Amino acid sequence: MLDLWYKNAVIYCLDIETYMDGNGDGIGDFVGLTQRLDYLTGLGITCVWLMPFYPSPNKDNGYDVMDYYSVDPRLGSLGDFVEFSRRAEERGIRIIVDLVVNHTSDQHPWFQEAVRDRESKYWDYYLWSEQKPEDIQEGGVMFPGLQDTTWTYYEKAGAYYAHRFYDHQADLNITNPEVRAEIQRIMGFWLALGVSGFRIDAAPHLIELRQADNLFERVEDPYIYIDEMRDFLSWRRGDAILLAEANETPDELSKYFDHGDRMQMLFNFWGNQYFFLALARQEAAPLVQAFQDLPPVPSIGQWANFVRNHDELTLDKLSDDEQDEIAAAFAPDRDTMWIFDRGIRRRFAPMVNGDLQLLKMTYSLLLSLPGTPVLNYGEELGIGDDLSLEERKPARTPMQWSPGKNGGFSTAAPEDLILPVVSEGQFNYKEVNVACLRREPGSLLTWMEQAIRLRKECPELGWGQWQILDTKHPSVFAHRCQWQGNVVIAIHNFSPDPCTATLTLKDDLDHCLVDLFKNQPEETVSAPTHEFQLEGYDYRWFRVTNSVI
Repeated sequence: MLDLWYKNAVIYCLDIETYMDGNGDGIGDFVGLTQRLDYLTGLGITCVWLMPFYPSPNKDNGYDVMDYYSVDPRLGSLGDFVEFSRRAEERGIRIIVDLVVNHTSDQHPWFQEAVRDRESKYWDYYLWSEQKPEDIQEGGVMFPGLQDTTWTYYEKAGAYYAHRFYDHQADLNITNPEVRAEIQRIMGFWLALGVSGFRIDAAPHLIELRQADNLFERVEDPYIYIDEMRDFLSWRRGDAILLAEANETPDELSKYFDHGDRMQMLFNFWGNQYFFLALARQEAAPLVQAFQDLPPVPSIGQWANFVRNHDELTLDKLSDDEQDEIAAAFAPDRDTMWIFDRGIRRRFAPMVNGDLQLLKMTYSLLLSLPGTPVLNYGEELGIGDDLSLEERKPARTPMQWSPGKNGGFSTAAPEDLILPVVSEGQFNYKEVNVACLRREPGSLLTWMEQAIRLRKECPELGWGQWQILDTKHPSVFAHRCQWQGNVVIAIHNFSPDPCTATLTLKDDLDHCLVDLFKNQPEETVSAPTHEFQLEGYDYRWFRVTNSVI
């Protein structure tokens, strides 16, 4: 039997350097993270996704890797990683790590050896051209306003090198079999140290083909490279997964799943963008349409749903007018809240002014949508952001553990912190922190612990066949998930106004609806249509059971 553990997982993304400082130097580390494993266990997390922790010049939050086989000395040692891995396994928490192999740092020894000696094998690890080629047109530069070109001249090498991202991140030549073999060695190394899979960074750009002087292999179907990665993964560790960052249109997404022999999981960027449009309009229709647009997934495939990730809130698949609607609702100051002409650089809680009922409705939706929920660290608290920071850093401030110094993140002097803790305004660390919120029965953190536990008790949401239900009300989204004869129905009101939703439940006629969130009497479905009274930003989960005679 296949171990599809990710079907009913709750994934938690964190950046080690901003999570918990164990040695007081102002930078989070593996020792500090290991100390917080009991917190994650109590929250109900079953899988931790670690953002890059490899040695790096750290010009792009660690995504500019200069050694794939080690740990950034600021964050600890390989021994610290292994200790963390073992402690996590004891608590039933799996680990997935970022696999950043579209590019390396220009400080990576491979690149440095390439520019030192063209006869080195590492020259063909990258993409070079004697004359500057046309910049990559499809999608353009990845960081408008900060990046002008996709080819940069390296004087020491006497040639131009390709870089889809920043100029200090040189693209690897994936068409080179030696590069692909190296990627497999990297995967094998971390699998041997206990990880359960990889989040594939920038998956579409990993497989795109570019014309350059030294491309000695061309294939019609670049997805063959993903096939190779999956084959290696499956033989090396059968229960390990590939989770792809692929912000593509629905017609392209199915290629990453194929028939279940490529990626097991894809982030649901399409659903995420249309969710925010639905929230801005206070109408369910955009989210309904988005989920109807998604391609079917193979039996072992899964969507990874999220509210906010560690990057900007990307809205590039929406029209300019739709982006303007979202900006007006959640990021009205374009100068400070917008980035790269495509997204919002805020955390979710300040986007909705800390509205607790709206926050609970949103995370109820996240936990109940077909697929696997992914939380970004601090979302369980509703922590804020610091818009005085540059680029994408406003949403990457340290975790807030207590009302004490530096929010309990570090004992270092405030000026020595990797990033400042949010200390001003509604979301300051003295008000929004683990120690305080866990003592408040109605806090978001207390609610989140209950909601995550409930999500894990409803495997229908992760495993089941799902259908969107007509609600006869524009602001209400409802769906039904069925698995092994069991049914769960979830209903969410996207409006601040109370309303009545009318659902057609012919398949559940003469059954009882047990409210899983609220202490309400059971409701019997006695007619093909059934009415639900909802408060503003209300949410209801029901388990369908046989009628009691």
